[in-house]
Order: sequence, then C-alpha cells, then structure tokens
Amino acid sequence: MRRALELARQGQAEGEVPVGAVVVLDGRIVGEGWNRPIAAADPTAHAEIQALRAAAEAVGNYRLAGAQLYVTLEPCTMCVGAMFHARIARVVFGARDPKTGSAGSVIDLFGETRLNHHATVVGGMLAEESAALLSSFFAARR
Repeated sequence: MRRALELARQGQAEGEVPVGAVVVLDGRIVGEGWNRPIAAADPTAHAEIQALRAAAEAVGNYRLAGAQLYVTLEPCTMCVGAMFHARIARVVFGARDPKTGSAGSVIDLFGETRLNHHATVVGGMLAEESAALLSSFFAARR
C-alpha cells in the first residue's frame, strides 16, 4: 500500500486525482499505475485499470488468478468489473469513496452473489493517509 501511495503522489504531481494502485502476484509487484484519464484523454485510465493492464502484460495473461490489488481509494464500478474479469483474489483499499465506491460505500459489487466471481476485500488500510492526500488535492483546486 505504501507503493500505491507513492504512485498516487506521482499522479498528483501530473495534475491527476491522486490515486495509486499495485497488483501483487506471488509476493512481487507485477503491475502498477496511477490515475491518468486527463493525460491519456481516456476515461478508463484509472489507477486500477493501469495496474491491471501492466500486470497482464507482465505475466502474459489477462487472467491474474491469485493476485492481490492494492489501491488508495475504494474502487468504482468500472474498476471492480475489470478486477472480476482479471480474477483478482483480494482487493485492499485505503479511503472509502462515498460518491462512487463500489466495495460497500455506494454499492457492494463484491458482495453481489449473482456475479460469477468474488474477491476478498479489505478496506481502510492507510485510510487516513490516503484520504488526506485526496483532501489536500481537492482543497488546492478550490
């Protein structure tokens, strides 16, 4: 999670909303990313998607069975869907997102029994640090 926070700071330095993510497989980071929708002119360029793309390329497979994804902000619906397709086994996030969070804040897609994939979810890891980074970013923009 500390590496995800470093990546979030990198995104912030680029003028992006400071969210960072890493994918860990077999004890090593195989993919990492930070928010880049502005720079990439791509609405799907969230930190989690960037990390999943990098991990899939690194292992040569879009299925990342057994992998863990660490992200500084509770994932949105799009990112949860991508995690399902990648077969991520465990998701760990920092701050909750009361506006678009899809791991319990607005909706809990991970708890939806009708979906064909499930992951273990742990929220609140380094939540204060993650939330402070986001709060300071948005305060500076106001």
